[in-house]
This record gives sequence, structure tokens and C-alpha cells, in this order.
Amino acid sequence: MTGSRLFDPGLQPERTELAWRRTALAIGVGSLLALRLFPPLAQGGVELVASLAPGILGLLFAAWLVVRARVRYRRWNQALVADPRRASPGAALLLAVTVFVMVSAVAGAVIVGVVTAR
Repeated sequence: MTGSRLFDPGLQPERTELAWRRTALAIGVGSLLALRLFPPLAQGGVELVASLAPGILGLLFAAWLVVRARVRYRRWNQALVADPRRASPGAALLLAVTVFVMVSAVAGAVIVGVVTAR
């Protein structure tokens, strides 16, 4: 085929960015849920701050993830346009999400365990 390209310009990077946005939305909703459920269980003081931390950090992380996904989309698209054979997306964003989700899960389990142990 003459004139064929190795990729469809814009579509694959755009689908990936939309997937990262959905991931950020899910983290944001989970964080709002944590902000709604954890504070009423706390007695006050340090416990209240500890119960608010996962939700607030989750919302900040979700906002960061949306920004990083957009930056990643732009870089990836530019790399594909410049030379599709040498383009590589990297795995830093995936690693950041994985670490955040694991730490949040452990923190949430600890908070629930401490509150229900009373």
C-alpha cells in the first residue's frame, strides 16, 4: 500500500488519554467517598486528620493524574508524528498510579481496622 502510515494520527494517543482520565475520575470518586465515610467514624483530633488524609490526597492525585495524562498525550502524539518507529510512551505514569492505589488501599484498611476495633 503506498502512502500508508504506521498509526492513525491522534486516535491511539487520544484513547489512552481518555483511559487515564477515566482512571483519574475513578480515583476522584473513591476519594470523595472516603471523605464522606471516614470522618464520621473518627473521634476527633488526630483521628479526624487521619481520616481526611486519604480523601484529600486522592483528590490531589486525581487532579495531578489528569494534568500528567494531557502532557503525556501531547508528547506521545508529537513523538508519533516525528518518527513512529522510535516512539515510546514510558511507564512512569502507570507506576505512579499503581503505588498510589496500593498505599491508599493499605491506609484505608488500617483506618477501617482501627475504627472498627473499638
